[in-house]
Amino acid sequence: MIEVEKKFRLTKRQRDAVLKRLPEVGASLEGEDFEENTLYKGEALNSGSCVLRLRRVGRNATLTYKKRIPGSSAIKQQREEETAVDDPEAMEAILGALGFTPALVYEKRRQTWRLGKTEIVIDVLPFGLFMEIEGRATEIKAVERKLGVKGLRAEHATYPQLTEQHGESYDGLIEARF
Repeated sequence: MIEVEKKFRLTKRQRDAVLKRLPEVGASLEGEDFEENTLYKGEALNSGSCVLRLRRVGRNATLTYKKRIPGSSAIKQQREEETAVDDPEAMEAILGALGFTPALVYEKRRQTWRLGKTEIVIDVLPFGLFMEIEGRATEIKAVERKLGVKGLRAEHATYPQLTEQHGESYDGLIEARF
């Protein structure tokens, strides 16, 4: 599966404007979650273009593999494979047995909205406010126009890259926690 999305760094004023506009343009709030994301390192991973992530949301967890497709557009594309994990502790043990070790951890609070075939998420991380719009490139551009928020700035860095920049290192593990 190919994930297509565009990420924006938001000011508090822009986030408030987006949250006001979403219901006005017909978007529906699907939910709010707190996530803990752990990314792993190991011989089979090239940290520059692919990641292996275990995401915990409450008692649920998802294991995800992503590999970025090179490109210069603010709308990024990447291969994404993911599966639900019933027992996150057992998955951590399996990953460790395969030689993968935690490299970084970041937490975020996420609101998920749906507008037509697009998913819009509003994220709060320890290092900033963000919005991602996921869908086909034409749908992403249409949602941008509908929201009409001035001065939106595309963010090209991934959350793991931003965690490396802004997180704290503890014995080789980089963390960005609330």
